[in-house]
Amino acid sequence: MVSPGADLRYLVGYPALPQERLTCLVLPALQSGHFVVPELDRDEASASVHGLPGIHVRSWREEEDPVALVVSLLPGSGAIAVDDRMWAAHVLALGAALPGRELRTIGRVLGALRARKEPAEVAALREAAAAVDAVMAGMPERLRPGRSELEVAAETRAAMLAAGHVAAGYVIVASGPNGALPHHAADDRVLCGGDAVVVDLAGMMPSGYWSDCTRTFVLGEPEPELAAAYAVLRDAQEAAVAAVREGVPAAAVDAAARERITAAGYGRSFVHRTGHGIGLEVHEEPYIAAGNDAALEAGAVFSVEPGIYLPGRFGARLEDIVVCGPDGAERLNHTPRDLIVVDA
Repeated sequence: MVSPGADLRYLVGYPALPQERLTCLVLPALQSGHFVVPELDRDEASASVHGLPGIHVRSWREEEDPVALVVSLLPGSGAIAVDDRMWAAHVLALGAALPGRELRTIGRVLGALRARKEPAEVAALREAAAAVDAVMAGMPERLRPGRSELEVAAETRAAMLAAGHVAAGYVIVASGPNGALPHHAADDRVLCGGDAVVVDLAGMMPSGYWSDCTRTFVLGEPEPELAAAYAVLRDAQEAAVAAVREGVPAAAVDAAARERITAAGYGRSFVHRTGHGIGLEVHEEPYIAAGNDAALEAGAVFSVEPGIYLPGRFGARLEDIVVCGPDGAERLNHTPRDLIVVDA
């Protein structure tokens, strides 16, 4: 049973939003499927599955019980898998209506399918990367002493829409000591000369596929430790990208970056995984992390984004999206990867 979200869009192309009205693609293992939707969404849902064999649209009216309709369409026995993003309210209602039936999540199955991108998906991600690169190229003009992080972030969101994104999922502008907070939300801190500024941008394109890119800027000449830490970071990212190829464990790519950072004495300052898959969600399989020994497949698309964070002082991160191939990685982002010095 698949509810609105990236899994549903991947399977049938329907970009429905999660809501209190139950929408659910019901896929019995050995029978035709059913697309259960509110009556008011019937026409759009029907158009999305038109031409897909074995999928029948079943709509329900406001006075009807959609849970009862879904239950009537299920086989009489066996486990039931629900997608990972189904609202808890719907899962609990379905579970109550199916006493004794085992509910599982289907994330491992659909996650594996979505992790291996088709050529059209790679093309969509390449377009997304080009759009965010264009925005990143204009950042030096926005990063000026005297401006607040909030001002810069607002202008950057507008630039993302102008570059072709339909939504700016997040815009991280983290200056000075805020740069040591990997998920910092832009605030009213005013940019100052000498600040390192971490800029992390992610947005959704009309295709539904996402961009994601991080660069580190400095307003004026960098202090010696920032320059030294960034040189380590750049080397670590290069090592991680060089480790990417079909059949390599995801953990090995993480290790390639982590070993360089640890050897330079910053191991405790690298506090997150090296990367995440990207596609119809900004974070999806495969996760480039210690302990993930799953072999990378050709067509996997993910970020490589090591970081170094010194609390109270500064942070730095460098992120590109790459495509895994049989013999190595293709970078989709092409914004310069040096520490970017902005005249202050």
